[in-house]
Amino acid sequence: MEHELAFFAERIQRLRDEVAKVLVGQEEVVSGVIIALVADGHVLLEGVPGLGKTMLVRTLSEALSLSYQRIQFTPDLMPADIIGTHILEEDESGKRTMQFREGPVFTQLLLADEINRATPKTQSAMLEAMAERQVTIGGKQRSLPKPFLVLATQNPLEMEGTYPLPEAQLDRFFFKVDVPFPTLDELVEIMARTTGNATQRATAVLTPEELSQLRRIVRTVEIAPEVMNYAMRLILATHPDSDHGTEASRQYLRYGASPRAAQAIILGARAYALLAGRTHVAVADIRSVAHHALRHRLGLNFEADSDGITADKVIDLILDQTSEVAPRVAKELSAK
Repeated sequence: MEHELAFFAERIQRLRDEVAKVLVGQEEVVSGVIIALVADGHVLLEGVPGLGKTMLVRTLSEALSLSYQRIQFTPDLMPADIIGTHILEEDESGKRTMQFREGPVFTQLLLADEINRATPKTQSAMLEAMAERQVTIGGKQRSLPKPFLVLATQNPLEMEGTYPLPEAQLDRFFFKVDVPFPTLDELVEIMARTTGNATQRATAVLTPEELSQLRRIVRTVEIAPEVMNYAMRLILATHPDSDHGTEASRQYLRYGASPRAAQAIILGARAYALLAGRTHVAVADIRSVAHHALRHRLGLNFEADSDGITADKVIDLILDQTSEVAPRVAKELSAK
């Protein structure tokens, strides 16, 4: 395992260094995207326009040697503009046949730019592709290239002209990563890089085969039963009607996280542990990825909206109110 750990650390550092040549700052955002990348999950990036979300996705495609397509989501975008359609073609002999023309979804790295500016009907065209890595057109299933990863950008819902993503689609995103506004020093560096004549582009530092190997390594990271138990209790703690539900979930949530959230937390924690140079998952790793994995999977109720309570604040409360020690163990310790 030591050899695999060294291989993982060296390849990830290569990727980080290459991204840093183009993107200024945003270390937490880059870490969240890399964790999802090596865990084979899609990512939803939320932030106001102009923060470098599109640049990050394009840079990753170049650094990973992946084919890349971008879809600009607009209110008039149709499902066929995403997955493709059949068209009537005529050959030299005059014979006409229906031929399938692939849409931009047939790529390895897909940027769904401003995904919440399209109508729900168009957004739903991505569901099968994200969940099963295939699309069904005219009753025929067509597989997407491997690896297949969706990185979607989303404007804050309070901005004009946005449509909330349905819960079923939000749940298919492994992580939701909030993109903050740059600091003063980062803004100065961004201006220095972007207002002069010099331009910087990423070069390929990883192959798709190496990416697949990194994903296999992530799944070999050990997780103790006690840590797994804590992670699952954390998931149940988000359900207001569960015996494990916390005061915060009962007060502020309509519904809690899904089993996909549990998968995201476990795989994300395994990748986080590797990034920290460890071959086993700690409770701290679970807590470190909890916000990315849960913030888009919780249904806030009216009281949360009226009190200005965000999903991140509810997660903070749930983390504080969920014991790191299983109830049975806590009872045994108190008995001593």
